[in-house]
Amino acid sequence: MGSAPRGQLAEGGSPAFPAVAPADRRAKRARVAGFRVVMSWPDSQFAPKPPPRGTSRIKLTGFAGFCLIVGGLAVIAVALLSQQHAPAPALSAAGKVAPVVAKGPSLRQSLPVSVSIPAIGVQSKLLHLGRSADGSIQVPSLTTEASDAAWYKYSVTPGQTGTSVIEGHVDSYQGPAVFFRLGALRPGNDIDVTLADGVTAVFRVTGVRQYLKADYPAKLVYGSTGYSSLRVITCGGDFDYSTGHYLSSVVVFASLVSSAHR
Repeated sequence: MGSAPRGQLAEGGSPAFPAVAPADRRAKRARVAGFRVVMSWPDSQFAPKPPPRGTSRIKLTGFAGFCLIVGGLAVIAVALLSQQHAPAPALSAAGKVAPVVAKGPSLRQSLPVSVSIPAIGVQSKLLHLGRSADGSIQVPSLTTEASDAAWYKYSVTPGQTGTSVIEGHVDSYQGPAVFFRLGALRPGNDIDVTLADGVTAVFRVTGVRQYLKADYPAKLVYGSTGYSSLRVITCGGDFDYSTGHYLSSVVVFASLVSSAHR
């Protein structure tokens, strides 16, 4: 008798699988056939080869790593595209540090309350700050007062003869701050400072300049003048990530041209 095809039983049995009674044949066939499938079927003929041990984990890890890289690049791209840069003073805006007529109007002493710069959309109350422990001019808190400007309380009040100083941040951890657009001012723009006595001192910009802090002309900026002058100051230029500070300062030079009662 010829042998049965592989994976099947011959009707009369074979040396490897002896004949069984008809009643028991189907039950035996399931068991025997199951046994033969496991032991005899070639892997390549009836089922795909199982993946090498650890392949699935390697593939999953590689895919996760790829997703992390793509996600990181996307975050960097969004950050670069959304980054805002404060406008730098134009060379044509350098103008003059003093008015053509050195002697103009002046006002009596009165503490400043607020400042308004319509050309760049600034409207801010004025803090009154002095010096820090290291002797530098104190600045508003970067976390809680970045939207507020400050008057340096050891300078003359705005409108008095001499140099009055107002300063503020260009940006903060949250984005643009009160003087973010200060560098966009040009000669001829007005700066209005409201005083405690109800008078608004109107200053006119004569020049807008940027100075490296390493070569900052402190005497020119803070020195006394023979007229009612105003300096509005913020940071500018390149940002030094190693120190967390800007390398330059933007200084607006202005002088009193008029006043008004509210």
